[in-house]
Amino acid sequence: MQTRETNQNMAMFCYQCEMSAPSGCGASGQQMGTCGKDATLARLQDMMVFGAKGLSAYRAHAKELGADTSEVDDTLAETLYFTLTNVNFTQDQHIAQLMKLGQAGLKVMDVLSEAHTNAFGVPSPVRVPWNRAGGKAILVSGHDLSMLKALLEATKGLGINVYTHSEMLPAHGYPKLRQYPHLKGHVGKAWFDQTDLFERWQGAIVVNTNCIVPLKKRAGYANRLFGYKITGIEGIRHIEGDDFSALIETALELSDVHGFDSDATIETGHHYLSILDAAPDILDAVQKGLIRRFFVIAGCDAPGSGGEYFREMALGLPEDCIVLTSSCGKFRFADGAFGTVPGTSIPRYLDLGQCNDSNGAIHIALALSKALDVTPNDLPVSIVLSWMEQKAVIILLALLSLGIHNITLGPKPPQFLNAEIAGFLKERFGLTLTGEAKEDLARMLSMEPAA
Repeated sequence: MQTRETNQNMAMFCYQCEMSAPSGCGASGQQMGTCGKDATLARLQDMMVFGAKGLSAYRAHAKELGADTSEVDDTLAETLYFTLTNVNFTQDQHIAQLMKLGQAGLKVMDVLSEAHTNAFGVPSPVRVPWNRAGGKAILVSGHDLSMLKALLEATKGLGINVYTHSEMLPAHGYPKLRQYPHLKGHVGKAWFDQTDLFERWQGAIVVNTNCIVPLKKRAGYANRLFGYKITGIEGIRHIEGDDFSALIETALELSDVHGFDSDATIETGHHYLSILDAAPDILDAVQKGLIRRFFVIAGCDAPGSGGEYFREMALGLPEDCIVLTSSCGKFRFADGAFGTVPGTSIPRYLDLGQCNDSNGAIHIALALSKALDVTPNDLPVSIVLSWMEQKAVIILLALLSLGIHNITLGPKPPQFLNAEIAGFLKERFGLTLTGEAKEDLARMLSMEPAA
């Protein structure tokens, strides 16, 4: 079984020497051998497959809510067919298909965003209790908002408190979800804190999308953990359809949750539609010089010290700069005291939502571009993305398909990059990898291109 950790290290197949990397082909590592061209094409096809997986995840959530995904479905089928056939495609054809996939990524995020707001209302800013929990309780981790809605309905009046984890945090911003009084708050940070957090959590747990960590030996929470739909790992129970009876029974049988007594709060609910409502004030602040620059610091977090780059970047921003964030990478710095832009009431920290809400940054940038009569690449915007898995790939492809330049990506390069692909992305799009946070921040503030 593959996990998020192993997906990025997946072996890649070279069609010339008919072997999988890293067994000796040029597809392994950064060196290209005699079959370097084939290795590069194989890596570009890996990028397509990873992007298609991310696209499929967003498409599945949109379809659950009755959205029309036919346009996305056609591109998805075509892209997978592209990778299936073993013919002599050119590199230009690969790049064109990746850009088409990126456009489908933007489309599916728009479709899903509309499906979410139609079903649950337009989010608005809210401060959510963070790591404060008690009573009979269920912890929900993942991305599936429709599942959360069904669970909240099923637990009405039962004396069970429901808490969110990781990418479920933005659920609290939707008016039709936070109207449930037993949706109490948020516990934990990014997906990879599960092993420690779930051991400490005494209540029931359900994970409803791919962000699930395999059980370690003698994990004490296996009997409390449930999978939902396609999500599951060996050794746990599985919810069929929307029958939450076993999950509810488990929550009621377990002891009350205790030991989560923090007074902290975390802010969410800055959906792009609510931000665009405040566009005149934001535009006025930009034109008056009160806002110097916007920093999109977002993406999928990964375990390890490398992610501290994003915290150092966010917390090091001057007071006249705004952070736009989404995905689970925000937990690296969500506890910061950002306040408001001096001279305004505009928050300096804006949480757009889940990873699938990354289209919000694009819509905000396009609106600013139109209002200021400049191209998106001439806006006072810097994009710094953390990379981990397939959904991050489709988001990156969506940005590239719009011609967005000078994205900084880290903390480690994707495994499907080699010198040729990295060089192409640098030359065509100005994409660069993260360096030292202070140095990168100084460069972005000076608006100088990456070296």
